[in-house]
Amino acid sequence: MIDWLLDSDPALRWQVLRDLLDAPPDEVEAERARVGTQGWGARLLALQDARGHWDGGTYRPGWVDESKPFFDAWTATTFSLQQLRDFGLDPASLPARTAIARVRENVRWDAHTPFFAGETEPCVNGMVAAIGAYFGENVDRAIERLVSDALPDGGWNCWAEYGATVSSFNSTIGVLDGLLAWEKAGGTSEAVTNARRRGEEYLLERGLLRRRSNGRLVDPRFTMLSYPNRWYYDVLRALEHFRSTGLPPDPRCAEAVELVASKRDGAGPWMLENTHQGPTHFDLDAGEGRPSRWVTLRALRVVNWWEAAGA
Repeated sequence: MIDWLLDSDPALRWQVLRDLLDAPPDEVEAERARVGTQGWGARLLALQDARGHWDGGTYRPGWVDESKPFFDAWTATTFSLQQLRDFGLDPASLPARTAIARVRENVRWDAHTPFFAGETEPCVNGMVAAIGAYFGENVDRAIERLVSDALPDGGWNCWAEYGATVSSFNSTIGVLDGLLAWEKAGGTSEAVTNARRRGEEYLLERGLLRRRSNGRLVDPRFTMLSYPNRWYYDVLRALEHFRSTGLPPDPRCAEAVELVASKRDGAGPWMLENTHQGPTHFDLDAGEGRPSRWVTLRALRVVNWWEAAGA
């Protein structure tokens, strides 16, 4: 299994070395350094234009028909940067500094708002905060907006400005990733920490997948393992968030962990169960219904975290 995971791209190999093999730091960093110059990372970086954009747009590609508001595409700047963060591109590397400087100087949400200042929707601002904090950019404006946009039930909903009054799992997980990334990058704020913990409690109260009111499954897609997640929620993404806090697992994660563990093919890999449809730059796995290195890496991290805590 480990050999199969290592027989891949530097973006995945360095995480296997760090998270599954506890390899020496110098070996991990040597592999991580290749992300910006080889394989998927280098390929994605090469698609950025001189003005900082991927595929001619900030959130959606420049060619998208804006009269089709629910058409998802994953090739524009926001999702390309999200993918580079997932790859673990070293923020201090020359390829990262060059790419991020182009974004900082040129990419805008509208005529005036810089990319790292964010915009209005919490799901978008969650991604901006996670990306910017990871790459060492100032995302305080986006963070402040996220804290103020929290709903009374503890989570977030991108449709709140249109009248939504209860939170969304999809919106909430993106915001939580952004808040946690800001804190891990050195940001300190009682208001931010409290907002994050309330948002985490929103998910935990629901066992990461059930309605609080009646215990029913919120959405069958929440049980399906996907990668890349884009803006979508599933239980593996939620468990990866809680693992990333560095805290012991909450017992209320038990059903979600058992669900993930049950999907393993014996002692082998996990399958990619759900692909979020939309144009992409290139494929990262063999396809839906096939063994997935990315899902397997992430699932093993979660299962190991749970077992190590004796949960």
